[in-house]
Amino acid sequence: MKELSLNVLDVAKNSVKAGAKNIRIEITETEDTLTLAISDDGCGMTPEFLQNVTDPFCTTRTTRAVGLGIPLLKLEAEQTGGSLSIESKHESTHPTDHGTTTAATFFKNHIDMTPLGDIKGTIITLIQGSPDIDFLFIHTSPDFDVRLDTKELREVLGDEVPLDNAEVLMWISENLSEQYGNN
Repeated sequence: MKELSLNVLDVAKNSVKAGAKNIRIEITETEDTLTLAISDDGCGMTPEFLQNVTDPFCTTRTTRAVGLGIPLLKLEAEQTGGSLSIESKHESTHPTDHGTTTAATFFKNHIDMTPLGDIKGTIITLIQGSPDIDFLFIHTSPDFDVRLDTKELREVLGDEVPLDNAEVLMWISENLSEQYGNN
């Protein structure tokens, strides 16, 4: 993919399809590395599926027999000297504590480093497309700390105003822009 934000969108949409009610997206940057971690409380993966999840022909898609999201994320991380890890607990063996965490680490100074891209737009797209799911977004770097928690927004807005309301989405966009220093 051309931007890591598209990988975030892909993995988070997989979380939505897995029935997650809570999705945590965390980006941690140091001077040398960028780590993406997406965690959810969805149904999780069976050990058999987890073992093959980086194979492009291992997919839950019904429209085609190829799933490239995770394999591409793994390739993009490894091309920079980084890595991908996935941990998952399936609901059949962990009925109260199930879900998946996907984490990829990239070395930022490598020539093959994919740019982060429009992460703000990705977060807004996820909230707009799945307004009933709670998202916690955290992006830390040596230069800034950005945080957005839709549970906190729901407490302020109450049940009357949905998160996909145009004014709420505009506020989220402006809030994220302010936290990023309008970058």
